[in-house]
Amino acid sequence: MSRPPAKDAAPGGPAGSGTGTVAPDGPEGAVTPAAATAPAPSAVQGQPPMLRARNVRKSFGSLEVLKGIDMDVGTGEVVVLLGPSGSGKSTFLRCINHLEAPDGGSIRVAGELIGYREHKGRLHHLRPREVTRQRRDIGMVFQHFNLFPHQTVLQNVIEAPVGVRRRPKAEAQERAHELLRRVGLSEKAGSYPRQLSGGQQQRVAIARALAMQPKLMLFDEPTSALDPELVGEVLETMRDLVRDGLTMVVVTHEIAFAKEAADRVVFMDEGRVLESGPPSVLDRPSNPRTQAFLKRFL
Repeated sequence: MSRPPAKDAAPGGPAGSGTGTVAPDGPEGAVTPAAATAPAPSAVQGQPPMLRARNVRKSFGSLEVLKGIDMDVGTGEVVVLLGPSGSGKSTFLRCINHLEAPDGGSIRVAGELIGYREHKGRLHHLRPREVTRQRRDIGMVFQHFNLFPHQTVLQNVIEAPVGVRRRPKAEAQERAHELLRRVGLSEKAGSYPRQLSGGQQQRVAIARALAMQPKLMLFDEPTSALDPELVGEVLETMRDLVRDGLTMVVVTHEIAFAKEAADRVVFMDEGRVLESGPPSVLDRPSNPRTQAFLKRFL
């Protein structure tokens, strides 16, 4: 039996600011209940989704970026988020792993409420170290590779498993070499990021995220910072992950990848989900905004 939606609400205000009381629509800063909507059809029947977002809202000052996002992602499902710049796609990803604290609504990964704990009808912000623990299960690959420039490729990949998961160094190194072989960079283990192409650096970033053995992988426009000739190698690495059955949410403008690899495509604009369905919706979108967006890429 699912919990009452109100207990899944996230309080307004920055992370770490204290607690909130579940309440109906009220003044700014009050906890607002998450919308009681049905799971998306893509969720595996009889199993909780890997990701469940309900009525997720986020503003930056007076700018409302997310206006009540509902989304389920089933285990092993690949969901591609499309939409124009500024539609809220990247902000939604950052809310999933609590790099941004939602102003309202709820996000659960593998059944666990992200960023908050509920006790006696009140929601309490988790401490930073508790949020860090939750992020161990959520891998994220950014537009810009964010590798440590003073560390070798191997050192970059083992940093989090050793420092966060407390894996023995020898075990982490063995796993890192396996992942580097998987992304086609086994010969680059001793190289530094400055010695790699952009595509190679992004593949290292993917290996680094996989080293934490995440339950869910988030990709935030992983090819947007790459030269066109380097895009293909990163997309091929991502296709391999799709074939392995990894649960993925991908923000991208690569329409061909969405058609080939996605189980479901979600179109966002102005902080809302406007259209969602199998990749075939890209050939015959029903929403005028989706149609206008796709004309720029097809």
